[in-house]
Amino acid sequence: MEARAVAKIPSGAEWLYEPKWDGFRCLAFRDGDTIALQSKAGQPLARYFPELVEGLLAIRARRCVLDGEIVIVENGRLSFDDLLMRIHPAESRIRKLAKETPARILVFDLLVDDRGRDLTTMPLRERRKRLDAFLADDGPGTGSHVLELSPSSADRAQAERWMREYAEFGCDGVVAKLADEPYHSGDRNAMQKIKRLRTADCVVGGFRYASTNPQDIGSLLLGLYNDDGQLDHIGFAASFTAAERQELKKVVEPLKGGAGFTGRAPGGPSRWSSERSGEWEPLKPTLVCEVRYDHFSGGRFRHGTKFLRWRPDKKPAQCTFEQLT
Repeated sequence: MEARAVAKIPSGAEWLYEPKWDGFRCLAFRDGDTIALQSKAGQPLARYFPELVEGLLAIRARRCVLDGEIVIVENGRLSFDDLLMRIHPAESRIRKLAKETPARILVFDLLVDDRGRDLTTMPLRERRKRLDAFLADDGPGTGSHVLELSPSSADRAQAERWMREYAEFGCDGVVAKLADEPYHSGDRNAMQKIKRLRTADCVVGGFRYASTNPQDIGSLLLGLYNDDGQLDHIGFAASFTAAERQELKKVVEPLKGGAGFTGRAPGGPSRWSSERSGEWEPLKPTLVCEVRYDHFSGGRFRHGTKFLRWRPDKKPAQCTFEQLT
């Protein structure tokens, strides 16, 4: 179930509101002694969060499917950086981090109950009642330490308070869901997100070397997939420190020579720029990053964006223009 970005919190009795958490979206599956954790991109996450696997094996329900957000709390707030550190090839390091900075799942939907019944065709209001009962039945000491109920409210004023009061904890906005709708798998028709900052997940389709030092990365060239499945160039991110530019080389240079932008591509030099500034290096479109922006029109960011972080939990194909509408 995806969310459509909107500018303000919608009003009306048809909406239920939830905090929007800064973590990894996750579907958690249990079938007997088998646990699977699946990212928003459809990738397996269980090996990176062994403490969640152990916790889910300890709950009373032998079968279930939960929708929620994997988070790590560090120093009293959510830490996305600690989540990124878990995506590591060494099992020993993952085990060490699982003990030092354990994760939990903030659960906001129940898709299959403990009897194996598919609830996705039920209205959200009913699924939420069943989720409340499901987690209440688990009880302390039976694995519930890894599962935490995410708040929900029909009160718009409460949603506005979450926007203000939860910011320091790591709530980066509010989600509004249509209460009488079933679970909309794969579309954005029943869920809206209102973020404190305007952000977008973009594919890095290429880069430019710095004009002042050709050995450094000057800017990342950003793209989104259009309705025809082509990657359109929509802008750039260039606000990096000298140390960050060196780190970027290790990430992007191994991907040189890929398809780059298959739709609208970066243009050549303009009358405001040097000849060199029109040159760019195409990449294999595998990197996804989140950027902050101030204005989007005419199919592109009107100004440079601020690079926020990499998003290894998201598939490039999920980075479409739809998230900006």
